[in-house]
Amino acid sequence: MEEPPYRRIAADLADRIASGELAPGARIPSTRQLMTEYGVAMATATKVLATLRERGLVEPVRGIGTVVAAAGAGRAPNPDREQVVATAVAIADAEGLHGLSMRRLAGQLRIPTMAIYRYVADREELVLFMIDKVMADNPPPALTPDRDGWRACLEAVARLHWAMYRRHTWLAQAVSFTRPLPAPHAMAHTEWMMRALNGRGLDLNAQFTAAVTVANYVRGTAVNRAEEAQAEQDSGLTDTQWMAAQEQRIGGVLADGRLPLLARFITADVVWDLDMLFEFGLQRLLDGLAPLLR
Repeated sequence: MEEPPYRRIAADLADRIASGELAPGARIPSTRQLMTEYGVAMATATKVLATLRERGLVEPVRGIGTVVAAAGAGRAPNPDREQVVATAVAIADAEGLHGLSMRRLAGQLRIPTMAIYRYVADREELVLFMIDKVMADNPPPALTPDRDGWRACLEAVARLHWAMYRRHTWLAQAVSFTRPLPAPHAMAHTEWMMRALNGRGLDLNAQFTAAVTVANYVRGTAVNRAEEAQAEQDSGLTDTQWMAAQEQRIGGVLADGRLPLLARFITADVVWDLDMLFEFGLQRLLDGLAPLLR
């Protein structure tokens, strides 16, 4: 049976790394470059990079791309759970949850794949520990509702969550409010938000609902960041580059004059991004809660 194209291409790049042609730190072709150079589809090019990552030959560097891993980098023959979870977080930060597998994690740690199960029962538990680590690293703000007011408390924790989602784009996909994983530090964030609302005319159910509504608003808006990061990795285009590539098509949609307000907004070159959307929505959400609270 003929070898799959992605394995052939991965073997070619592995040989170039082994020979020293691609030295540690050298950039590996992006998925788009692999598509052009080898005449393959996006899915094949993506598998090539995934294969090299699983073998520990390359590593992603934010803002640069995929590079040849340093010899011996990341060796941890006897890691503890904290190292395993921290490494998983680093992989997800660079490649998203789709890039995190037990095999990929083991390759980064330089241990057998099955050894990962000494530290976690399965992928779900691994993600649970990852969520809890991020939340533990970002405790609730040092504010109190009696001194600072409920609104200042909820604003501060919402912005804290937004900052976490910006640093860890995978986190919004991992967090769920319908099937939540029992992460103690994440639960502590919810408890803190409920305390900010306690004693202000809301019963316990309303306190919990209001706290989760604010947290879910932040998470729901942040999901867009994860999708943007994935799209950039798959296409090799930043959001600005992608929008520039769509300019002619957008102009064609607006040309018939049926969308005058959108046309005026787009041609006005107004600065608009997810941070602005987050802030506007947060303030309106808190405005809506205010009449319910004493």
